[in-house]
Amino acid sequence: MAVITMREALNQAMREEMKRDENVFLMGEEVAAYQGAYKVSKGLLDEFGERRVIDSPITELGFAGLGVGAAMVGLRPIIEFMTFNFSMLAIDQVINSAAKMFYMSGGQYNIPIVFRGPNGSAYQVSSQHSQALESWYAHFPGIKVVMPSTPADAKGLLKSAIRDENPVIFMEQERMYGIKGEVPEDADFIIPLGKADIKREGKDATIVARSMMIPVAMQAAEKLAQDGVEVEVVDPRTIRPLDTETIINSIKKTNRVVIIEESHAFCGVAAELSAQINEQAFDYLDAPVKRLSGVDAPMPYAKNLEKLALPDVDRLIAAVREVAYLE
Repeated sequence: MAVITMREALNQAMREEMKRDENVFLMGEEVAAYQGAYKVSKGLLDEFGERRVIDSPITELGFAGLGVGAAMVGLRPIIEFMTFNFSMLAIDQVINSAAKMFYMSGGQYNIPIVFRGPNGSAYQVSSQHSQALESWYAHFPGIKVVMPSTPADAKGLLKSAIRDENPVIFMEQERMYGIKGEVPEDADFIIPLGKADIKREGKDATIVARSMMIPVAMQAAEKLAQDGVEVEVVDPRTIRPLDTETIINSIKKTNRVVIIEESHAFCGVAAELSAQINEQAFDYLDAPVKRLSGVDAPMPYAKNLEKLALPDVDRLIAAVREVAYLE
């Protein structure tokens, strides 16, 4: 084990997979000479050369399309979006080409491609650069959506995504690149896609969180434990496919659930989770499903307003106490 940052874990995953398989290559804006906008691709150009670490023009639709074509002929592209906000410009290639090609070709073409980069809010980058877009991509069949919350998860899940025969949307959180954690140094370390992780055991309520909301949930759980309330924290890790079994089993044990996300509530991932919980575990609930999401407004630039726009520890504690009837 080594204690490294999220960006270092992602870098390790790409380096190990590029060594393992010469068909893996990285392409995106500033991934080569500049070593990545967030230094996730640091050192890869020197090690693998400009044929496998490729700086693209500022044209998301163009280089996403090049990646899809490369995957159709047997290569395994990693396409980096400098931010998933910019992926909006490439969504036709991601959805209409990558996600549907296997089906539209009658199984003739697999598309082993990873689209990765930062998703969600950063610090004071305002509304056009602070959107959490996972529900957009999870809506369409044919594509997988992954959201790591720890350095170990980032490495293990990214390695699985690169090896997968299907298109994968791999959403990192911009605020989390510097967080540290223990990561296995084994080059064969992988985490299967579609398997949730229980980050903390508990009995009184379940918190379902993902990405940046996992540290928030863990802090809330520690504070609640001081009052004798033991919550279970479940991290889906993969939004599609979604491991509903682990989530439902947790709710059957605790009988209460709060779902926390930084994205907007309307038509969001928490809304889908709420529906599935009501369909599969309604008789086990002792309180209605509680959702805690980002505000239903564009992200403000001002630091104080930005803080108010995102769920935090105090609001999560209040939500757990509400479903546990402790208020």
